[in-house]
Amino acid sequence: MASASGAPGPTAWLFPGQGAQHVGMGRDLYDAFPEARAVYERADAALDRPLSSIIFDGPEDELLQTINAQPAILITSLACLAAAQAAGILPRASRADGAPALEPPSYVAGHSLGEYTALVASGALDADAGVRLVQKRGRLMQQAGEAAPGTLAAILGLPEEDVTSVCREAGAEICNVNAATQIVVGGTRAAVARAMDLAAARGARRAIPLKVSGAFHSSLMQPAADRMLAEMNRVSFQKPATPIVANVTGRVIECTLPGAAETAGAINAALRTELAQQLQSTVRWEQSVLFMLEEGVRTFVEIGPGRVLTGLVKTIGRRQRPTLLTLNGAEAIQALR
Repeated sequence: MASASGAPGPTAWLFPGQGAQHVGMGRDLYDAFPEARAVYERADAALDRPLSSIIFDGPEDELLQTINAQPAILITSLACLAAAQAAGILPRASRADGAPALEPPSYVAGHSLGEYTALVASGALDADAGVRLVQKRGRLMQQAGEAAPGTLAAILGLPEEDVTSVCREAGAEICNVNAATQIVVGGTRAAVARAMDLAAARGARRAIPLKVSGAFHSSLMQPAADRMLAEMNRVSFQKPATPIVANVTGRVIECTLPGAAETAGAINAALRTELAQQLQSTVRWEQSVLFMLEEGVRTFVEIGPGRVLTGLVKTIGRRQRPTLLTLNGAEAIQALR
């Protein structure tokens, strides 16, 4: 079914992860849309601190801290969503209210912390609980990185099987498979340095060290994952309105499928397990996108700061040539009105 804008459906909503942050993001939304302003004000109240002032005004080194960057991206993504819904670009729920410009999503997915945004957008997680959980996630990941120092590096131009071999030899781990030849490895600093050298020797186009405070999505994050699970046990999840594609498996979390006869306990257990596991497991982003393409998704809408995810989808789906839209600010939203 085509949307009012002429873009083919089904549609998926995508939410970015850490690295998309920049000082001033969302300020145009705050100024132009009361609904976006309300998102920032509600988040400040939920956190009991003015995180919005750091988002809008910096300083940059403070925004870059994991404990700030992660909730800042979630909040700004939700502000983009609220603005797009207020403008009539996106529907307000799994079924369209009135005639939005784009179809309701068939799937939602988020990269790393973006998975929390996807849960909020789908109705599985309350926004206040979500922003508090992500702040705790950022703190725990930062603490885990301090207790067991590690880092990440992007390996470009080398297939996953070769990167797997490199990691085995270097003592590193694959942390993100963002596209077929865009893979992030992590581990101790020595292991990652060794992996970069080995990857270059095997013909990698580039090996780029990343500015991060820890080896995210590796076994070095296990203490954070254990403590995060305890935090999530205090939060109740609901059955989402839209199926959620998981980072860990690259497939839909079964209990989120329409008609799945799952108890509240099963829904809570499944979502808590996914969010805890993804802290120390590979983010299977390529597999997630391929799954949605195989399910017929032909319109991908990235909602939040930056445009990294639509760039990855363009690479992954070059044969299918899906419609790609980025809603990352007031100008992008107003252009679709």
